[in-house]
Amino acid sequence: MSTEISLPHTETASPRHRGLDDWDSLTALTALWEGQMAAIAALGPALPALAQAADAAADRLRVGGGRLLYAGAGTSGRLAALDAAELPPTFDWPYERTGLLLAGGPGSLLRAVEGAEDDEAAAEQALSDLAPGPLDVLIGLAASGGTPFTRAAIRGARAAGALTIGMANSPGAALLTEAEHGVLIETGAEAIAGSTRMKAGTAQKAALTLLSTEIMVRLGRIHDGRMIEMRPTNAKLQARASRMVAEIAGCPAVEAEAALQAADGHIKTAIVMVVSGLDADGARALLSRHAGILRKALAAPSQPL
Repeated sequence: MSTEISLPHTETASPRHRGLDDWDSLTALTALWEGQMAAIAALGPALPALAQAADAAADRLRVGGGRLLYAGAGTSGRLAALDAAELPPTFDWPYERTGLLLAGGPGSLLRAVEGAEDDEAAAEQALSDLAPGPLDVLIGLAASGGTPFTRAAIRGARAAGALTIGMANSPGAALLTEAEHGVLIETGAEAIAGSTRMKAGTAQKAALTLLSTEIMVRLGRIHDGRMIEMRPTNAKLQARASRMVAEIAGCPAVEAEAALQAADGHIKTAIVMVVSGLDADGARALLSRHAGILRKALAAPSQPL
């Protein structure tokens, strides 16, 4: 009878990297770089699943008030925190509509908390504190796909009616079937066995960036590849906002700046004002009527509402 233990792919040793510690730095770095390229390539087969997850998430969040929540431990948790932190400044996604379940709590961002990833009770408590519901979306990440903390968060969120998305780097992972949308990013063995900050982490970071960006695209927060919902909070961003209004609305910079000022810095409102001739309130109403989708608002009749 075989006593061989079936390991997640991320835990197995890579024959390609046997002797890595005895190679010169250029040879070693070349091999590690190859792994990073392979990590990005692994996203290709996952794109259909990511697209389905993005569409489903946008449908939930579009209703109003829904939150985008993340759950993870270790590297996966830190990557989740990074993605969550970038949504408000990039897309003006409200801070109150973002949540993070991090194994070990906020302190684990800088200092590893041993055993935290195995603590299902902590995940259940953190989830209870967030009180997820049918309007919410929870993205759970685990390279092995077996992390108890993340799996408990996914199960609890799904039981509460939230949409659940599970990302893992190992085929057959429980997380992929416990979530409504399982996204497998098969990165294989790591150059350093079990060090998922490498290939698996790179793939997860890229996958999260793709997923959250596409969700925001579907929610109308991007137009022609421009961040039309960003917050112009400094001189560089204020100049970018003015440039966007001028380019999209086809107006002089001075008119764009005046519209932005009248719109309290809201780029989409300023664009609609210039194109339609509406005042700020009218432009906001027109955007609201079209679920905040700038393209639809620009195509609509411009008479006051």
